[in-house]
Amino acid sequence: MQFGVGYVLAGRQKMVCLYCVLFLLVLPSSWAVRYKHGDNVTLYVNKVGPYHNPQETYHYYTLPVCRPDEVHHKSLSLGEVLDGDRMAQSLYHISFRENVEKKTLCQLTLSEKQVDQLREAIEELYYFEFVVDDIPVWGFVGYMEESGFLPHSHKVGLWTHLDFNIEYNGDSVIFANVSVKDVKPMPLEEGGGLVAGGVGVGGAVGGGITVTHTYSVHWLESQLPYARRGERLRDHSFFPKTLEIHWLSIINSLVLVVLLLGFVIIILMRVLKNDFARYNVEEESRCDELDQGDNGWKIIHTDVFRFPPYKSLLCAVLGVGAQFLTLATAIIVMALLGMFNVHRHGAINSAAIVLYALTSCVSGYVSCGFYTQIHGERWVWNIILTSSLFSAPLFLTWSVVNSVHWWSGSTQALPASTVLLLLGAWIVVGFPLTVIGGIVGKNRAGSFQAPCRTRNIARQIPTQPWYKHATVHMAIGGFLPFSAISVELYYIFATVWGREHYTLYGILLCVFAILLSVGACISVALTYFLLSGEDYRWWWRSVLSAGSTGLFIFVYSVFYYHNRSSMSGLVQSAEFFGYSLLTALVFSLMLGTVSFWASLTFIRYIYRSLKMD
Repeated sequence: MQFGVGYVLAGRQKMVCLYCVLFLLVLPSSWAVRYKHGDNVTLYVNKVGPYHNPQETYHYYTLPVCRPDEVHHKSLSLGEVLDGDRMAQSLYHISFRENVEKKTLCQLTLSEKQVDQLREAIEELYYFEFVVDDIPVWGFVGYMEESGFLPHSHKVGLWTHLDFNIEYNGDSVIFANVSVKDVKPMPLEEGGGLVAGGVGVGGAVGGGITVTHTYSVHWLESQLPYARRGERLRDHSFFPKTLEIHWLSIINSLVLVVLLLGFVIIILMRVLKNDFARYNVEEESRCDELDQGDNGWKIIHTDVFRFPPYKSLLCAVLGVGAQFLTLATAIIVMALLGMFNVHRHGAINSAAIVLYALTSCVSGYVSCGFYTQIHGERWVWNIILTSSLFSAPLFLTWSVVNSVHWWSGSTQALPASTVLLLLGAWIVVGFPLTVIGGIVGKNRAGSFQAPCRTRNIARQIPTQPWYKHATVHMAIGGFLPFSAISVELYYIFATVWGREHYTLYGILLCVFAILLSVGACISVALTYFLLSGEDYRWWWRSVLSAGSTGLFIFVYSVFYYHNRSSMSGLVQSAEFFGYSLLTALVFSLMLGTVSFWASLTFIRYIYRSLKMD
């Protein structure tokens, strides 16, 4: 007995330790690094990649550039690794508040193959990312110019000199950027050449060229306090600003949604009031005629609570949908509290991983609890299905995408240690919490509380008109919620698949609430029309009606890829479409869950309000 207690305590201690590790991965770094005059300010080189493919990134040292004899990498958080960061120390020597003018970084002799590699990178608009005191610094690797038709001119040049402009306030770094404003690029035509001014010298050496890289550092005093330095980064960006706030479009969307909700609620209440009055009067006038001459939703009161097929799958959908509703709400609230500032690389990724593991208990509780209510018997299989309903597609998608990144040598390919950490988090935290939540939900599940008894023999369903088919309901139930978020969806895509920092979390919370409200109201309306046609197969229909919003979101992602972005190539396409499918699945699960519970609450209400024998 003592051995068993010790084993349980040891297991709990291990789980507590893992919880602490996971929380440390998302702990915001709110303290400032203090420097004294002349202290070393480390500049880390991070990654390079095509300008139009944000998720196709490679380590900076994959290019033939100045690098130390022994490369030392910075210790990264989970979110930074998931974001493709691979920071390493550089040869740049920067001292706090000490200006440097045209200091030599290194001299390289490039072979013809290395010159071709640089030319190809510049022609694909490669940019680089450095990090100074957690501040990202961006710049282009080189310069390309296309001019004229006859004769055609194609010029490619390499930036061999970088000007670093760093702003400080007291003993803290506020902002940093890199400039090539007054620098001429070194041409990379075959054979190389000289550059006027002597900043970068290129000379032909055995089919290659010799390049001298230099840099300058200028310190500028700023009045902006350290606590507000994130504003400086948002105001000045290397990438173009594409997230102007279209307040008129957002307000227009809100007005349309409010009118839609008001229309559905008012019309439905008037129709229900008339139905209640008619059905209850008929019941009082002829109590002995059971179902004689009745039509509409009252006549199927003995079948409307007949449990659906595939009960375990339905409950798994509801459980995972409830988990993602909890996770999405928590992420938005954390963002509103300022936990994801622009200097925390990958903080949202880390938070999402931790919250997904910790909210697994919600999916187990909801799924197994409702499965028990509708007389499900294979509750162990239900827990396994719940835990793998999203994790299995996620692992399959990640395997394909990560293999493409690994094949191309991209930094987005996760290292083995990170894969083991994520797998361990699911095995040690996620799955056990799903089991615990399922057991608690099973033991605390009450009765189903159906206001009507269900007959043993199912009633025959009459032939339905075309506009009551499942496909039509899915089209209506998916399009209306999608139209409620269509404006904000562009901003979200531009953030996730671009390089913008999303800051409109208050608007995002409002749009999220409107999305759920529209999904619930549309589901109730479509369920009423379904029952009015004496069709009691509402269980799966309610899930699919609003859940089909995920299909519209995926179609929009295809439209965004071809018409709103300049992404191309196998690496970026695999990442985009793979994770867009997962995003569509998440929206389907969330909205399907909301629409189901809204329909169930509505059906219980209307049948409880009837006077029946």
